[in-house]
Amino acid sequence: MNIPSPVTLLRLPAAIVVLACSAQFAHADDGDTIHPDRPNVANSSQVVGQGRVQLELGANWDRQRRDDPHVRTLSTPALLRFGLGDTAELRIESDGRSIEHDYDPASGEHGRSAGWNDTSVGFKWHFADGEGARPALGLIGKVALPTGSSALRGSGLLPQMVLAAEWELAKDWSLAVTPGAGRDLDDSGKHYGYGILAASLGKKFSERAQGFFEVAAPQIESASHGGSLAQVDAGVSWLLNKNCQVDAMVVHGLNRNTPDLSLAFGLSVRR
Repeated sequence: MNIPSPVTLLRLPAAIVVLACSAQFAHADDGDTIHPDRPNVANSSQVVGQGRVQLELGANWDRQRRDDPHVRTLSTPALLRFGLGDTAELRIESDGRSIEHDYDPASGEHGRSAGWNDTSVGFKWHFADGEGARPALGLIGKVALPTGSSALRGSGLLPQMVLAAEWELAKDWSLAVTPGAGRDLDDSGKHYGYGILAASLGKKFSERAQGFFEVAAPQIESASHGGSLAQVDAGVSWLLNKNCQVDAMVVHGLNRNTPDLSLAFGLSVRR
């Protein structure tokens, strides 16, 4: 059986983007605005809704200068979400195409590599609405499939599960906390389990503009399997209309395992 490539699985007609982003803006208080899961690590507990399709596209740039060689990576993450009901959705996602440039300052040598990342298939289940001190809750699970280019392809099925918890706070503030766990491969090809934890504080500035500040550990693991990743990040999002949102984020790595600087830009649309 031929396994579709990530670009095939995540392709949507351009008409979806054009129609979603050209529609007139609707007030955010109508309760029906888009809720993307990008760009930060902490996820929303909300699903896209019955019969809806939502596409979240990004461009990420990472720079790692703490080690030799210095590495810069460009990737194109994408997430496609299908509403299966009022509380559930199907999700297909990938980090898309990755292009890596490395430079050894000692020798002056440059290198370049490129390839497609694996595709994941998963779900989100929104199982509790928030009220007062009680958070809105969602469960997100996915399994990475070995569909990528040979240099980036995983071995077997690599699952991940996270809990998305959200609190609405006073004066248009919000808090999102996402704990989780997953399974991956280390550089020697051995499987290992890892933890995930992210906390994001959000602020709604206006009907269209929001911002956030986040502390996150996308991977919590021992040094024998590559060590933990840790970062702080901040970003903004802007609603073009109720079905279309753009975002931007800057990330600072907190240890040598994490890129010291990352930038992310994205577009999310729904139909």
